[in-house]
Amino acid sequence: MEKSRSSAPGITASQPPRSDVSPWVGLVGLVTLLSCVLLARLWPDICEWMGWANERGRLSGPNAALATMTLTGLAMATWSVLVEKVHRNPTTGIDWSRKRAVSEVLDVSITKLAGLWATWFIIGAIYVLGRWYWEGNYLFAMQVIGAAAVPLFILSIPYVIWLDRVLVNPRDHCWHFGAMLVGREAWDGEQVKKHWRAWIIKGFFSAFMISILPAGFAAVVEADGNAMLHDPVRLGVSLFELLFVIDVQIGTVGYLLTLRPLDAHIRSGNPFFAGWVAALLCYPPFVYGIMGQSGIIQYEYNTADWAYWFADSRALLYVWAGWLVFLTAAYAWATVAFGIRFSNLTYRGVITNGPYRYTRHPAYLSKNLFWWCSTMPFLVTSHSLLDAVRNSLFLGVVSAIYYWRARTEEAHLLAEDPKYREYYDWMAENGVITSRLVRLLRALNPRKPDPVPEPAE
Repeated sequence: MEKSRSSAPGITASQPPRSDVSPWVGLVGLVTLLSCVLLARLWPDICEWMGWANERGRLSGPNAALATMTLTGLAMATWSVLVEKVHRNPTTGIDWSRKRAVSEVLDVSITKLAGLWATWFIIGAIYVLGRWYWEGNYLFAMQVIGAAAVPLFILSIPYVIWLDRVLVNPRDHCWHFGAMLVGREAWDGEQVKKHWRAWIIKGFFSAFMISILPAGFAAVVEADGNAMLHDPVRLGVSLFELLFVIDVQIGTVGYLLTLRPLDAHIRSGNPFFAGWVAALLCYPPFVYGIMGQSGIIQYEYNTADWAYWFADSRALLYVWAGWLVFLTAAYAWATVAFGIRFSNLTYRGVITNGPYRYTRHPAYLSKNLFWWCSTMPFLVTSHSLLDAVRNSLFLGVVSAIYYWRARTEEAHLLAEDPKYREYYDWMAENGVITSRLVRLLRALNPRKPDPVPEPAE
């Protein structure tokens, strides 16, 4: 473990560095989201009370899920601007007191729009060519993106010109890509790479996140409350689904609201190839051949789950469901803590509050513990020791992939921000898990004092 960069040897601060996102942003989003879910569940009762005709029943359709995500994002963005005034942060790269004339920035804006539209065209072409984008859950994402395409193209013109008038440096990553295409001015290849790293992340994960919005939302809205009260398994599963909906809804907002005026722009994408490999292995379509059914490291052969193994003990079912709900809640909390800045493989500021006050990777830790405790790969219905060993080994490989992801993300952030380096060192001494590990290692290998130098003769 490296020495603290932020203080003298042996001395650490009592608190981690201040987080770039306050906990209130995520809380506003959470309250808005839960209010929308409650409204969707109670819609038939509301219609009956108001005397309205209602042929839909509960509002559990894909459009309701999309509307909930939109309202959640608007609430968090509004809070960020009106209350926390994030648009005034120096990290936005905006100087609101300096408004250039449109004629002064028009040439820059046209170049930038050329780069932006070319980027969207290429991403759209990949969507069209990728067969997996036109079946299953992805079909909804393609419909949403297709409906948004024309409005986005139109709105991008006034937005880019308006923003370029107040940007400290309007020749950003997107401008450099546009300049490369236009061929009229010198452009920086490294800036073009940064532009594409950010947009590949946004294009790949935005489609995925939108695609999984409807299913979870429908399951939560249509859940049978009475059945949950009498069945610990049904109660646990319903709470898992609610917490995953919280994660997905707020996570989707994070991918879509990558805007400078919200100080939520992607400052850099992970530059390490290993980081991309580790992350993409965990998402469709790549995950299907790796961890999916009949995948290389599929770890659920002849397994049941926690509900099967504890079926004879109602008390254990409640205890284990509570433990799994706690792990899922920690996972969802890790996303909520980001507010509107959540996304994989990116640097968008440093989060040091919420669950990140206790460990650097609460989402990965809780997710992997959930898999181990819910799947129980070491227990198999075939009673085969070989199946148990294989399943446990392969789930161990999955956990190792997430450890690999964590290390590459740390390497990215350590190179980007001194605040993260300070946070990294603080966590090494104060984290719930890491600090105890450090103390154990020090106890096993105590450092000998440096020898006192002999006086010169």
